[in-house]
Amino acid sequence: MVDATVGRRNLVTVDVNAALADVPDGATVLVGGFGSAGQPVELIEALLRQGARDLTIVSNNAGNGDTGLAALLAAGRVRKVVCSFPRQADSWVFDRLYRAGQVELEVVPQGTLAERLRAAGAGIGAFYCPTGVGTRLAEGKELRCIDGRNYLLELPLHGDVALVKAHIADTMGNLVYRKTARNFGPVMASAAALTIAQVTQVVPTGSLDPETVVTPGIYVDRVVQVTP
Repeated sequence: MVDATVGRRNLVTVDVNAALADVPDGATVLVGGFGSAGQPVELIEALLRQGARDLTIVSNNAGNGDTGLAALLAAGRVRKVVCSFPRQADSWVFDRLYRAGQVELEVVPQGTLAERLRAAGAGIGAFYCPTGVGTRLAEGKELRCIDGRNYLLELPLHGDVALVKAHIADTMGNLVYRKTARNFGPVMASAAALTIAQVTQVVPTGSLDPETVVTPGIYVDRVVQVTP
């Protein structure tokens, strides 16, 4: 019998530290998650141990409690945060650093954030969006009236690295997500030069139902299996 997977790449590693070893200082890191849902905590912890500094973090939130992104912020590794919800009940680490002038902030409305990431992955140069017109979010952006409605020119948001969490991967990096934990994972995976996915299960290539694959393996460079 011929093994159809022979010769195909195997992206899976069990060494989460090795997967993050080459993230450089100054990198823009896209981090999936909606609060704690779908947040790749083990990858963030490995980035913290790795020691990269002067990072720009792009995520929906600016960290919760004292773990994950909050721990990365507390360690002084983050220069700038690009997010939709910088303040919530348990985002005290970001709040403290921002008030002290120790971290920069770019607020992006949630839908605009998703579309800017999608645009980066799709090779779209820019797009017009009405969200933010007439607010401080419009400062410095081109305003254009189209069919009687004002729009802002929004630019794609590229990442050097994307850290995403999926449910199942095959050995070629095709990803299946679990319910709402999908959130920003697919658009971030396509928007970064290097995408690292943490998953709870790895299956042989060819065993996933193609209809369930949301992120094709072409967008994934490394897969780390972590214990649920």
